[in-house]
Amino acid sequence: MMMNLPRTNIEKQLLKSRNKRKKEDHFLQEIHSIFKENDKIDTAILHKIANGGDAEDINFFNFDLLETNRIFHISDIEKICVNYRLRFLSSKYFKAKIPYDAIMAIRKLENDHKTSLKGFRIIAPAHLFKLDNADDPLLMAPMGNEYYYLVHKWGNDLHPFRKLLMWPFKQLENFIFSMFVLSLAITFLIPDKLFFHAGEQSLSEFLMILFFVFKWVGGLAIFYGFKKGKNFSETIWESKYYNA
Repeated sequence: MMMNLPRTNIEKQLLKSRNKRKKEDHFLQEIHSIFKENDKIDTAILHKIANGGDAEDINFFNFDLLETNRIFHISDIEKICVNYRLRFLSSKYFKAKIPYDAIMAIRKLENDHKTSLKGFRIIAPAHLFKLDNADDPLLMAPMGNEYYYLVHKWGNDLHPFRKLLMWPFKQLENFIFSMFVLSLAITFLIPDKLFFHAGEQSLSEFLMILFFVFKWVGGLAIFYGFKKGKNFSETIWESKYYNA
């Protein structure tokens, strides 16, 4: 006759093993001290991000552990910031909340490379920074020689048409061309007989209307630009001023 043996409860076995190793009160104290130490490390990392560091800060990585797809030269960063109208500034200007995943990414890098990271900079739209008055951040750490290492990315991706929408503000030539195209479209929409009643509109008459529409559009754009203190993307990508 077979004996009806009780099943093994793994949870009880774990507790039994742990209690043999340590008393429960000592165990709770150990857990509390671990969490307290983790909180201290996280607070120290947030403090470093909030301070941002100096422009001369350099981090020393173990190159055997680096991921090449996370290393970017300043020229690559500038190109992306100009094309998508983003800022590349010290993390001390960043006003949005730093996600815990970013803190964990920093801790992992520091543990793997046996270093303490500093001099953080962030790529993000201007509205995410606390800028002086004159949708997806990337946290970067300087490596020296104008190279930066991507520590962590969070948030949503940029709108698929952001590059196209920001193209007119990239530089002066783009802005003038965009104003001309807009003026041309408006001129085509104006009825032929609105200003000239004698038959069809001639080419010279069309060009005259286009000239006045272009002046009107350009004047409004310049007025708005001066009023808001705006500038072109190739100028402001590293500016800490909002009205730049």
